[in-house]
Amino acid sequence: MKKLLALLFLILINQVSSAQKTVTLQDCESQFLKNNLFLLASQYNIDASKALTMQARIWDNPTITAELNAYNPERNQYFDIGKEGQKVFGIEQLIYLGGKKRNEIKLAQTNEKVAELQFSDLLRTLKMQLRKSFYTVYYNTKSLETTDEQLTHIEDLISSYSAQAQKGNIPLKDVVRLQSLYLNFKNERMEVVNDNIDEQSNLKLLLNTTENVIPEVSKEEFNKYTKEIPFDLKAFESDAIANRPDYLAKQKDIEANELNVKWQKSLSIPDITVGANYDQRSGAFNREANLTLGIPLPLWNSNKGNIKYAKTILEQSKVEKQNFDLQLQTEITTAWNKWNESRKNYVVIKPTVNADFEAVYNGMLTNFQKRNVSLLEFTDFMESYNQAAIQVNELKKKVALSAEELNSTINKDLF
Repeated sequence: MKKLLALLFLILINQVSSAQKTVTLQDCESQFLKNNLFLLASQYNIDASKALTMQARIWDNPTITAELNAYNPERNQYFDIGKEGQKVFGIEQLIYLGGKKRNEIKLAQTNEKVAELQFSDLLRTLKMQLRKSFYTVYYNTKSLETTDEQLTHIEDLISSYSAQAQKGNIPLKDVVRLQSLYLNFKNERMEVVNDNIDEQSNLKLLLNTTENVIPEVSKEEFNKYTKEIPFDLKAFESDAIANRPDYLAKQKDIEANELNVKWQKSLSIPDITVGANYDQRSGAFNREANLTLGIPLPLWNSNKGNIKYAKTILEQSKVEKQNFDLQLQTEITTAWNKWNESRKNYVVIKPTVNADFEAVYNGMLTNFQKRNVSLLEFTDFMESYNQAAIQVNELKKKVALSAEELNSTINKDLF
């Protein structure tokens, strides 16, 4: 019966695994670029900005007017618009002065560049989130595998010791000790599982998929994060200034606000309206053709409020840019320190820890089965072993995440 249950369990595991998706980081990023709904939605902002640039190039439509006689009292005739009647036709076109149209087009083009940079920054942010969730799920899963292995051994021991305790061969306190260890592992496992559920949800959302994503990380892919990189703030800052889309967007914001000031000033210059009309009978002479010119008098509205507002926004954007310069230096220094500290902590235990842990664990398990080690010694070791294995995975996760944070901060693959 046990063999049948085990076989059914293996079949179930295989079915669940087939419904899951095993992918590398490169596979994830490829799918992310194709399917992510946030990126697809943000793309519309660029399209909308391009449409506004196109609209800015278009001049106002000309205006055509017609004036037709409704009633002629001299001839007692309605709608007298024939050869001897009266009708007037006119056409007018607004001509922009002061460089309005030129400034409007430049402003629209700059806003289009800002939209593209905002899209690039969204891409940078989401890629960082993707990598964070990817590595978190991977190393959490590794920790869960270790804990589950311990739980399986403890379950077998509880079953065996419970049977022996009922026969009076061993004290009941040994069973209680194993049960306490089992519950402790279960509680620790639940914390990791809950974290994995959140990060797995992030992966599904970012990849626009309903399947569980099972990450794969090779040794070579991880080891690249442990190479030494000297701290060079000026070089890092230069790279960030050249590559960070949010920094470039701040610069474009200033440019856009400068153009807005120019545009608002040009709006204070009156535009001229040029036109022509034809008057059949009511002018100074019959069939009169006239040229018309019109220009508003800037007596009350010289656009002072909008000009002042534009200047204020310009000064604000300059201050924000200065603050961002300082913030960027702090971000780079913090990211590098986090990575370097994580790397050093891992390198200290890297050469031997994994092999030593596995060898000691197998030796302890064998000696316990041979009754060479007491239950108390064995359970204490299992607690220490499980904690150490989890801590190693946590160290590796911190190395990978801090390295990716440094990459994202500079927006350049340093590893």
